[in-house]
Amino acid sequence: MTTIEVKTRIKQYQIKIVADGLQQLGSLVTAVWQPSQVAVVTDSNVGVHYAQLVTDELTAAGFKVLVLTIPAGESSKSWQQVQLLIEQLSAAHFSRSDGILALGGGVVGDLAGFVASIYMRGIGLIQVPTSLLAQVDSSVGGKTAIDLPTGKNLVGSFYQPDLVIIDPTTLTTLPPRMLAEGYGEVVKCAALVGGDFWQALQPISGVAAILPAAPALIAASVAFKAQIVMADEQEQGQRQRLNLGHTIGHAVELLANGQLMHGEAVAIGLVQVCRLFAAHDLAPASLVTTIKSRLMAVGLPTELPTELPAVSQQAVVAVMQHDKKVHGAALTWVYLTAIGQPQLFPVAIKDLNDWLATLW
Repeated sequence: MTTIEVKTRIKQYQIKIVADGLQQLGSLVTAVWQPSQVAVVTDSNVGVHYAQLVTDELTAAGFKVLVLTIPAGESSKSWQQVQLLIEQLSAAHFSRSDGILALGGGVVGDLAGFVASIYMRGIGLIQVPTSLLAQVDSSVGGKTAIDLPTGKNLVGSFYQPDLVIIDPTTLTTLPPRMLAEGYGEVVKCAALVGGDFWQALQPISGVAAILPAAPALIAASVAFKAQIVMADEQEQGQRQRLNLGHTIGHAVELLANGQLMHGEAVAIGLVQVCRLFAAHDLAPASLVTTIKSRLMAVGLPTELPTELPAVSQQAVVAVMQHDKKVHGAALTWVYLTAIGQPQLFPVAIKDLNDWLATLW
């Protein structure tokens, strides 16, 4: 077991990376919660694999368990699902002494976390991410959110969990495409950190190579993100660096309307932001090849999806105007001058069309 401590201004908790952690869930949860009601929020893909195991573990530990299953997919991050989950919690007489356990990928974690943050002004939350993407990214840091038609994650809160349990063995049930998309976020973290973390990616030459390397890559990603979160919990400064690749990636993902997964869109965004800043003579062109080779090694896309008519320059700029990194009349970009050397750069909204022209 690897334990990473997170201490923010208002909360201290642990991230536990443990093989076969779901089989130990009862003892891990009782270390932070007294027996009470627990709503296990999962989705239609994950629940069939793990909901019964989690229910049995929690029940044996003295908890009363309610399983709430949402449809799999980004479309579940909606007001409609928020309302439905809250109504189900209320009907089951959940109180502030009860809690939510988010069992699934990033969609489940974001949605369940947001519901936990607003139901009765906040109830207990434990994150149990089952996808590589969620294990290295969304389950850590306390960001919760749902989407709006105008953009991803535009409604949400900062709400730290009581515990994060990461079981790398859950990755064995992921289809190759989902394993690869999570690796896109690993590449992002490693590019921000550099050093030994970046070097650890060099032997990864296909999706099959991700699984044996996953525990070490997860630990490195989580340790880095935890360090950033502790220094900047609410994204007022250096935490913005974690958005590397996301400015373009989020816009492309939204406009692709389900045809691209989050990690795939981030992979495109990583390469394109390197290309963009190289075109403006702010970064070396060699970074494009360096980043691209790591992503292509597992089959991730790296080019703008010109085959999707909805992903046009005009549409991308329109989505970016609603990006959370817009402050005043400028959008703050994250880019690299070298592996391990991230920088921030504001671009006026009125200049975005011209700024992005080199990508089309």
